[in-house]
Amino acid sequence: MLRINGINAQRYYQEESVSKPYNSVQLKQIARQARIDVIKMLAKAGSGHPGGSLSEIDILVSLYGHVMKHDPKNPSMKNRDRFVLSKGHGIPGLYAVMFAMGYCPEGDLLSLRQIDSPFQGHPDRCRMPALEASTGSLGQGLSIAIGYALASKLEGDAFRVYCLIGDGESQEGQIWEAALSASKFNLDNLVCILDYNKAQIDGYVKDVMPIEPIEDKWVAFGWHVIKVNGHDFDQLMDAFEEAAAIKDKPVFILADTIKGKGVSFMENKVDWHGVAPTQEQAEQAIREISAK
Repeated sequence: MLRINGINAQRYYQEESVSKPYNSVQLKQIARQARIDVIKMLAKAGSGHPGGSLSEIDILVSLYGHVMKHDPKNPSMKNRDRFVLSKGHGIPGLYAVMFAMGYCPEGDLLSLRQIDSPFQGHPDRCRMPALEASTGSLGQGLSIAIGYALASKLEGDAFRVYCLIGDGESQEGQIWEAALSASKFNLDNLVCILDYNKAQIDGYVKDVMPIEPIEDKWVAFGWHVIKVNGHDFDQLMDAFEEAAAIKDKPVFILADTIKGKGVSFMENKVDWHGVAPTQEQAEQAIREISAK
């Protein structure tokens, strides 16, 4: 069972109103535990993606713990905000955060990647209906999010939509086709966040296929752009608040992050994009995360 400073995390969050935003201190606590659980999941599975899962945690915790309208007890609530993880290989991070928030209370995170487990190696909505989309084929998630955003508009802005994309994924042409579409339809209920950890499976983004100047490109495509430190909860919360106030255009948040955040031997290392830690490495990683 997940614990935050000795507190049962699921009970802690379920007893509170889901509409009540948590402060930066509380968000930091759950982010620490989520990173620990990512390491445990991957070490047990013997495969998976630690680098990008660790870099995205603070963004996900901000969304689920402070920003989004959602109810773990009623995952299909009609007017819930939607979140689409376009960089589907980062799903261990999302599992850890959702589990801590009260989703899948009977689930076992350590069953990651096992046959018949709801915790598959990429998001599978058939196995876990609380997920909004099955993703993993890079470039497709933003298009799915745009579909949700258009549906919300048809229903009178019933909910907001958030989509997390990767920087290697941003080399995909479909991302830019989707960006044009969102701008054309003035989807001010859509926020796209870039987990800009600067590394992908083949190497560093700047060497494989540079995507800079990122801010200028998204502005040119008709988006309102906000740049933040993706590990600073105050900056993240301010950015999402600013995004909610923007009218007539979608919002792009460039979150500057660190691949493998929280583990010294993983940080900014391309090799840790898709390699699980050994048990010894996992123990060291957990010690480091717990000390922060």
